[in-house]
Amino acid sequence: MTETLTQLYDRLSHDGAIRQDAAQRAILPELERITAELGAAPARREGLWGGLFARPPTAVKGLYIWGGVGRGKSMLMDLFHKQVPIKDKRRVHFHAFMQEVQAGLHAARKTGVDDAIRPVAEGIAGKLRLLSFDEMQITDIADAMIVGRLFQMLFDRGVTVVTTSNRVPDDLYKDGLNRALFLPFIALLKERMEVRELESETDYRQHRLEETTVFFTPADERARRAISKMWQDLTGGGGDTALSLTVNGRQVVLPDYHAGVARASFWDLCGRPLGPADYLAIAGAVRVLILEDIPHLSAENYNEAKRFVILIDALYEARVRLIASAADEPERLYVEGAGSFEFERTASRLREMQSADWGKDRPVD
Repeated sequence: MTETLTQLYDRLSHDGAIRQDAAQRAILPELERITAELGAAPARREGLWGGLFARPPTAVKGLYIWGGVGRGKSMLMDLFHKQVPIKDKRRVHFHAFMQEVQAGLHAARKTGVDDAIRPVAEGIAGKLRLLSFDEMQITDIADAMIVGRLFQMLFDRGVTVVTTSNRVPDDLYKDGLNRALFLPFIALLKERMEVRELESETDYRQHRLEETTVFFTPADERARRAISKMWQDLTGGGGDTALSLTVNGRQVVLPDYHAGVARASFWDLCGRPLGPADYLAIAGAVRVLILEDIPHLSAENYNEAKRFVILIDALYEARVRLIASAADEPERLYVEGAGSFEFERTASRLREMQSADWGKDRPVD
C-alpha cells in the first residue's frame, strides 16, 4: 500500500531528513485531498475520437500556499508533486512558465488568430492535468493583463493548479499599472483554489545557514565539496533547471535554480556584459545566491571586477544571502590597480554578508 503524504512527511521527519513543523503539517490535508482526487479521476482518453468527443475533465480545486521565505513551502510542494499518481503533471517556476506563455502568444499571433491565448491554453491543457508552481508573483504588466483569461481557460479545461507564493492573493501585482484590470484574476484564484497561509515562525533556510561558513577560500576542491553539500541541503537534492530572467528584452540566465536558491559561477554572472538592471533583477528573483570561483581581481579583469562590485551592491541592498568561494579573503581579492580603493567597500560588504543573521530583515515580497 502506498504511503500517504502525511505518512511520508512523518517518516522523513522521524528519520531526520526534515524537521517536524506544526504549520507545515496543517497544510498536508489539503495536499492529500488534491492527491486523492487527481488519482481517482479518470485519465484523459487517448486518440482522435477521445479528443474530439470527450468532455473536458473537471479540474480538482487547487491550493494557494503563501507565507514568508524559508518556511518550507517548496519542500511541501516537492513531496506533494512526487506523490501525485498521475503522469500528466508539471512542476515549474511561475516566472519561467509565464515566459513560455509569452513566447507561445508571440508565435500564435504570427498565425493571424483572433485570440492568441486560446491555442496557448489548449496546448497546455492538452498535455497536463496538474500544474505545480513555485513562487507565483506578478510584476510584469504583460503577464498581469493575460493571466486572468489564461487561467480561466486552464481551469475550464480541467487543469488543477497548486502554487506557492510569498504574497497573499490580494497583494499580487500590488501597486501595479492598471491593477483594476487584474483584480478579476485574484477573484478567480480564490474561487478555484483553497488559500492557506503557512504560518511557521521558523525560517528553516536561515536556520540552516546560521553558524555555517558561507565564504570559502581558496576556491579549491574542498570548497566545491562543501558548497555542493550546502546546495543539496538548501534545495533538497539539487536544482530543477536554469532560471531565465528577461531584462530589457535580453535573457539573464542563472544556470541552476530551485525554490529561491540559485547557483552560478563568477564568470556566469560577471564574465558577460551585464549591467545594474540585470543584477537588480537577479537580486529580486533569489533569496540565496551561491557564487563560485571568484578570482583575484586586477587591471587584467577590470570590467569583470566592476560588474562584481555592482552585483554585490545589488545583493547587499536586497538582503540576499550569499554563499561564495573565492581565490582569497575579501580584503585580498583586489589589492592594487585602478578600482582597488573603491573595492574596499565591497570587501566590507562581503564581510558583513557572512554574519549569521544576514538577510533576516529582508522584507517579504
